[in-house]
Amino acid sequence: MKAKINLFVAFAAVAVVSAVAQDRPQSRVEQYIDSLKSTHRIEYLGEGDKPSPTDERALLDIFYYDQFRNAQDPRAPYFLFMSRDANFAMGLGGVVRMRGWYDWAGAMPNNGFIPYNIAIPKNPARSRWLGSTPAGTALYFRVLGHNATIGDYQLYIEANFDGYNQRGFLLKKSYATINDWTIGYAHSTFSDPLAEPLLVDGQGPNAYVSTTAVLVRWMHNLRKDWIVAASAEMPQSFVGANGTTTQAIDDWMPNFAAFTQYEWAPNQHVRLAGILRTLPYRDLVVGENRNEMGWGVQLSSVMRPWKPLTLYFMGNYGRGIGSLTGDLMMGNYDLVNNPDTPGEMYAPRLFGWYGAAQYHFTPNLFTGLTFGQLRYLPEHNQDPTEYKYGLYSALNVFWNITPRIQVGGELNLGKRANADGESRWARRVSLMTQFSF
Repeated sequence: MKAKINLFVAFAAVAVVSAVAQDRPQSRVEQYIDSLKSTHRIEYLGEGDKPSPTDERALLDIFYYDQFRNAQDPRAPYFLFMSRDANFAMGLGGVVRMRGWYDWAGAMPNNGFIPYNIAIPKNPARSRWLGSTPAGTALYFRVLGHNATIGDYQLYIEANFDGYNQRGFLLKKSYATINDWTIGYAHSTFSDPLAEPLLVDGQGPNAYVSTTAVLVRWMHNLRKDWIVAASAEMPQSFVGANGTTTQAIDDWMPNFAAFTQYEWAPNQHVRLAGILRTLPYRDLVVGENRNEMGWGVQLSSVMRPWKPLTLYFMGNYGRGIGSLTGDLMMGNYDLVNNPDTPGEMYAPRLFGWYGAAQYHFTPNLFTGLTFGQLRYLPEHNQDPTEYKYGLYSALNVFWNITPRIQVGGELNLGKRANADGESRWARRVSLMTQFSF
């Protein structure tokens, strides 16, 4: 436990040191974003003169500044409609993305690189795999505006081709924001999408919290550089009931999540987040419904301490949050059976973290290195073949051929270890090309 606390303190200290460096030259990431802003085609609505360059830029900047924007989300749309008073903007955009990969010395059963799914022992029928997918191809619609009565507002809808056989069209986000309030289907307040590095792998680090929910969120800027948020979110627990002595039942209480964040520059921050969950189940031995408490804390950061360098970090610890966290999303780990007391379930602990560095040789050419791990920490004896921990690493390079055309290559290396000490490594090399519009 002491080592885990020291890890959180160390990364918090790094974030604070970086935060005091307020006067800095424009980073290469910001230079790339500026080049992207110059590609927009704007059509003006209404009569009168066009908005001033300052007003136009201020509205355009909102498309690029979003606390819950993921590195793999589509760029701001190429075509924009804007009112001449600069109080309204609307865009329809998307991304066409294709990934291909090759696994050797053991193949993954899915298009994401997920250490949990490494077969132990090795499956000789799946030693190599050449695959591809259009998953991640997306369309989205966004409206931004200001109204004298209700204030600032936005509407957002996004759908991805991530469904059946990676080609089904599924809703990914759908929400409305009015001033400090957001309602709809959006990233959980317990997540921090900005703190995820860009990867070819569509799954991401195995300790990354990536979850969406129907929610009501309040998020407020206390001052220029402090942000707080709190939300009530629809629950979806994954309970490992056996159907004999225990049974999964319907969720009845929302999850409650919150964060506080210090932000010293756009898209650079350190965030501390937490979540509380009520996890119900039925004890079939005594015939009673019971509830366990799940909770989690998370420290995350993204910073640019040097013009070409971006650093990412996320660490999380808690009980009953397996369905929110990387590898353990693959199973039912929010509640598990107590082998010593039939009919009783408990919320097991987990601890995960990752760190990443991204170095820009130029605004359009950069490389990245990511490493992380997730550990499953049950309090009782478990099956010898049960997951104990997973390691995840990625080494990649990306080239923005134009501001809206990107290609990338990546090498992934991962490991799964079981409770009995058995373990195996997996390897993957993958390529990606995408066009944003």
